[in-house]
Amino acid sequence: MREWWREITGLVLPVACGGCGRPRTELCGDCGAALLDARPCRVRPSPEPRGLPVVHAAAPYENAVRAVLLAHKERGALGLAGALGGALAGAVRAGAGRLGDGGPLLLVPVPSARRSTGARGHDPVRRIALAAAGELRSTGTPARVLAVLRQRRPVADQAGLGARQRQVNLAGALEVVAGAGRLLAGGRVVLVDDLMTTGASLAEAARAVGSACGTAGGTAAGAGRENRSSGARHAAVVSASPLAFEINRN
Repeated sequence: MREWWREITGLVLPVACGGCGRPRTELCGDCGAALLDARPCRVRPSPEPRGLPVVHAAAPYENAVRAVLLAHKERGALGLAGALGGALAGAVRAGAGRLGDGGPLLLVPVPSARRSTGARGHDPVRRIALAAAGELRSTGTPARVLAVLRQRRPVADQAGLGARQRQVNLAGALEVVAGAGRLLAGGRVVLVDDLMTTGASLAEAARAVGSACGTAGGTAAGAGRENRSSGARHAAVVSASPLAFEINRN
């Protein structure tokens, strides 16, 4: 009901740019350019958690990009999902050359805590992933979303936790739904999220996917035995800390 209401109010109430607040547009040209015109590249947090996949991000988490992500996630500006999905598709493409030829791209969203999804009234990462898959298909890249990860136990709110605390908080927290291992083995797995901070969520997601694929006897991302033992090898996010971009350049 809450998601339906947000969709209706978005049609009848005045809109403002999610990035800068400019009236009568959900995303102005300048803020759209900040999100979509940046060059996606590899990013690395510091410290880098064990098992973190190779991560590509579309843009640094600052200024208009930060505002747009928060407007979509926390304020229910659902119409921004298309632009955010376009940015995520660019990050996926930036790392796709490393995946080789092994079937369609399988975008696996990192799940939010159930209480967070319930409070927001929507699943922002899954919505962005669906938009990204559509963008990829429109340019000739086979892609689909497999929302097969779920939390197997409650976790603490990540806000305010340091890198090490987040790793401890998330260790063993995710699992792949029963029977999904064979689906993951049928293509090139890319973990996707809206934002990377410490990388703890992506590292845990990679562990869970790798465990499921090993059990199923398949290979994620067509990477053979290496991938079965260490999880999905590639990830893409809309945004990451500016420092994560600088660390990779150096």
